[in-house]
Amino acid sequence: MGMISQSLRAREKAIAEQFMGGIPWLMVFWGITNTAIWIALWPLVFTGIMPLWLGFIIATINITASYLPSHDAQHYIIAPKGSKLEWFNELVGHWSLIPLTLPLRTARITHMAHHKHANDPLLDPDYSTHANGPLHAIWKTIVNRQPRAEGGFNRYGQLLQQWDSPAAKSALTDAIISKTLFFGILAALALSGYAIEAALLWWLPRHLALTYISFYLSWAPHHPGAEKGRYKDTRAFKSRMGNIWSSGMQYHIVHHLYPTIPLNKTPAAYRALRPILLERGCNLDHM
Repeated sequence: MGMISQSLRAREKAIAEQFMGGIPWLMVFWGITNTAIWIALWPLVFTGIMPLWLGFIIATINITASYLPSHDAQHYIIAPKGSKLEWFNELVGHWSLIPLTLPLRTARITHMAHHKHANDPLLDPDYSTHANGPLHAIWKTIVNRQPRAEGGFNRYGQLLQQWDSPAAKSALTDAIISKTLFFGILAALALSGYAIEAALLWWLPRHLALTYISFYLSWAPHHPGAEKGRYKDTRAFKSRMGNIWSSGMQYHIVHHLYPTIPLNKTPAAYRALRPILLERGCNLDHM
């Protein structure tokens, strides 16, 4: 059995390596352009060139789409850590997350902990998104954003304090600064007579985005989230919204197995790996 398992893992790794390497220019373009469009909405709306209702729709799309380019940067997919282009990887990661007000270092350290401890109720930073079904998942992401909630970003803060490492302290400091700037800018805009614009270009779109991100990027690919282990802590699933509108999360199992495969290559990687994943007994949900 040991020889068979080693052979299977070798075949699996050989297939996965075909989809690694190179700069994922789609994610780079996406990250840079998406935030630039969101920033451009402000003068366009303030000067009356663009109606606020249209700005609200575009801002919601922008903020919802802001996480994934950073996700590739969190894993140093855009450029490896220690390489000459590491600065470019970090630039894309920081820039793409501005609309979401989630600092790159905060996102990275908590996301790496999620990979290491997926579905662990005590150690997985994203465990609070687990729910019984879709409606419950949406309700939980709203509850997790309340001031005294113990889940969501509040859970991130609790874990960062518990870890008590230099990296965790830096990530926590970044999060505090980011949140202070966010509310400070909203307050300044409100006092300047732009309260509605601030609410519809940032505050409300961000909440809608966080609901979507929690649902599709956390709950859906891990549901029911009862098992731990390399081949059991996530799944492939068929989304009614299709792969693009579910942010490519139908193939999230590939990301957990091989985190350095770029997001846009996970569908092809999944199709190539599927026979082996079936042999492994993975939850592929009829995909």
